[in-house]
Amino acid sequence: MRRPDPTPKAITSLQNERVKLIRSLEMRKVRRETGLFVAEGASVLIMARDAGWVPKMLVFLAGTGGSGITRDLVGWGMKHDAEILEVSEAVLAKIAAKENPQSVLAVFAQRWATLPEARDTAADSLWVALEAVRDPGNLGTIIRTADAVAASGLILIGNTVDPYSREAVRASMGSIFNARIARLQPEAFVAFAARWPGAIVGTHLDARHDFRQLSYDRATILLMGSEGPGLSDALAKTCTDLVKIPMAGKLDSLNLAVATALLLYEARKSRLTL
Repeated sequence: MRRPDPTPKAITSLQNERVKLIRSLEMRKVRRETGLFVAEGASVLIMARDAGWVPKMLVFLAGTGGSGITRDLVGWGMKHDAEILEVSEAVLAKIAAKENPQSVLAVFAQRWATLPEARDTAADSLWVALEAVRDPGNLGTIIRTADAVAASGLILIGNTVDPYSREAVRASMGSIFNARIARLQPEAFVAFAARWPGAIVGTHLDARHDFRQLSYDRATILLMGSEGPGLSDALAKTCTDLVKIPMAGKLDSLNLAVATALLLYEARKSRLTL
């Protein structure tokens, strides 16, 4: 296969095939078929670069590639033989986010992790397992929080929103490039849980234990249910501990991303110092 020309290609037509491809990555079906996704913004792309990712395509607004961060990102793309597209404002308006659009974006290949075997599980492992998360903003925020506490990775169970959707990538603020993400069907997770050598801590409304009472001193999976229904009975049965977040107000539940953040920081509190 011929290597792509690293010289920036000027594009002004909305009918250009590359423009059509980038626009089509809004659809989960296309992301699944191509294995590609879009990330926007200079700060996010810098995180991708620093994490060792390489773009397939890098797109920037015409006239902005000659200096500053955009020039550095274009050079990074050229170094790795990415297709470099210099686009007009009209084209950028079609392929960038409608809210707070950025002047530079890139297309990457998705990465999916494999889960560790029991014998290879580190004693301080901390994974977040999420069942059927529906909101991409929640998922992206959880990815960002998991990155903040240096969690080992995330396990997406069942019919969960795509972590490589534009909304989830944006909400992760670039942490998608630091995350190990695996995906399993519920029955596969049950089988994996049976081999897991540590604790599996699930949140459940019927739990009697305060989440702060656990020690989290061994390999742990934090298992969180979906927004609304919560943890299914089948997955609740895989837990070594069921916990609850105490509340003094009139509400009986928290936003999923907030609840996950509380558990992550509690589990990692002995390792987090200023």
